Amino acid sequence: MSFFPHYMDDALIEAGRALTAGDFPVGCVLVDAGGVVAAGHRINSGGVGNELDHAEMRALHHYVESRRPGEAMPFTVYCTMEPCLMCYSALVLHGADTIIYGYEDVMGGGCSLPPASLPPLFRKRHPRIIGGVRRADCLALFKQFFADHRNAYWQGSLLARYTLRQ
Repeated sequence: MSFFPHYMDDALIEAGRALTAGDFPVGCVLVDAGGVVAAGHRINSGGVGNELDHAEMRALHHYVESRRPGEAMPFTVYCTMEPCLMCYSALVLHGADTIIYGYEDVMGGGCSLPPASLPPLFRKRHPRIIGGVRRADCLALFKQFFADHRNAYWQGSLLARYTLRQ
């Protein structure tokens, strides 16, 4: 699949929905040869936080629910932030052949691991990774989130400090 940066617009819209709701501004869009097949944004990051409700996991749920068994095709991921280890693993196992993200996750990103260091299941399925797409637009959302101290999620963390220094 080719790389089409305009799909990051859709991921940014999803991230904006999360930010408007007071959630961590991660948006994710899954694209196959026919276009967008699923989308999701982060929910439940307030308070205690629910680490299962990541944008990528929500998009994957929509993707899996929309397919018949055995119908899954390779897809490209567009995400406002580098997927964490959990999301990276789930995306790879579900057929992601390319992962494109805007802003690097210096605290929990899973895309920069060398393929040779991964367990065999993931080493064989290592997708193409493209980072920094629309980084400034993605960074602006994360800066806005961390600058608002009503948002407790990851406040004071390595990621928050790094983001606010950018």
